[in-house]
Amino acid sequence: MINKPFGDLAIFDGTPIFTNKLHVGCPNIGNRERLLYRINDILDRRWLTNNGIYVQEFEQRIADFIGVKHCIATCNATVALEIAIRAAGLKGEVIVPSFTFIATAHALQWQEITPVFCDIDPQTHNIDPNKIFQSITPHTTGILGVHLWGRPCNVEVLSEIAHTYNLKLIFDAAHAFGCSHQGRMIGSFGDAEVFSFHATKFLNTFEGGAIVTNNDELAAKIRLMTNFGFAGIDNVIYIGTNGKMHETSAAMGLTGLESLEEFVAINYRNYQQYKQELQSIAGLRLINYDKTEKCNYQYIVLEIDENDFGISRNYLVEILQAENVIARRYFYPGCHNMEPYRSYFPYNKLLLPETEKLVNRVLCLPTGTALKPEDISKICQIIKLVAANSCELSKVKFYSHI
Repeated sequence: MINKPFGDLAIFDGTPIFTNKLHVGCPNIGNRERLLYRINDILDRRWLTNNGIYVQEFEQRIADFIGVKHCIATCNATVALEIAIRAAGLKGEVIVPSFTFIATAHALQWQEITPVFCDIDPQTHNIDPNKIFQSITPHTTGILGVHLWGRPCNVEVLSEIAHTYNLKLIFDAAHAFGCSHQGRMIGSFGDAEVFSFHATKFLNTFEGGAIVTNNDELAAKIRLMTNFGFAGIDNVIYIGTNGKMHETSAAMGLTGLESLEEFVAINYRNYQQYKQELQSIAGLRLINYDKTEKCNYQYIVLEIDENDFGISRNYLVEILQAENVIARRYFYPGCHNMEPYRSYFPYNKLLLPETEKLVNRVLCLPTGTALKPEDISKICQIIKLVAANSCELSKVKFYSHI
């Protein structure tokens, strides 16, 4: 039950619908026996990190799956972004969407590169290529696109802009492992692309990431930078850091890869069920995926129109959380409204009208292998009850804790 934000309105029975919390990003787990076999093998070999056989196999499997020449596995995707940015020679200013996870911007600012925030296309939620031109200055060295929700950026137009203005093009593909664009797997575009294998992602390695590229010279530089610049024993030839993936993470990744089709099938089933059960609710829009492309269906993304739905997105989030459904407001309030960018660029709100609208509308619901069809039905029933009682709910004094 809601802990009484509804006052005396009784639309629930007094106890939470779910006894255990259903989270956005609950990890997908593959075959436990296979994972434990690999972990025991790692312990027997006593080779825990430093380019062991499981990391090598994982990198090769990812490269083959994507169809690229090089994959360099890393400890996480943020470090992967930082290394890719530095290896590509980015400096000065880089154009990036504000509607993304904060790590995308931080990976630039951490290296004293200014993230120049660009507005998004309200239909795709990805960076709007038409808005990029006004952001290009003599200090611009690159574009950092984000394939949000696993739906690709306008790769062709971004590539054309990058070529015309002699800019580097890197993609944050954290959401997009297993997705395609015009028949090509995401990961094969731009100068390099970065995947996240964090626990919340479609494929996870507990914690991890990877940089994929077809550029031989760039890949060689990235490998050096990921391991302190070592080129053989006692031979440091380049600046670097410790960005390596360890063996147990790779073991988890390999185990997940073996269950990839199962993960996709369950995510697709969940997506179709949400779509069917929520389709008739006014003021609620579930984003669509292109059925002609490969997709991981990892994100159940709703846009809430308060005028038609009857209550705000924030109010709905709090109601769901009180019922132990941990929905998320991606990517509220937008990178430009977080520090240090809010202080650096106080007028960005005026330049990002579509981003400003979207951060107050988007809601992500739980999915993945942890959910059963009956769980989704209950989540949808809560949303339907809220929609049906929105007039009464809007009159109740509400204290938001989010």
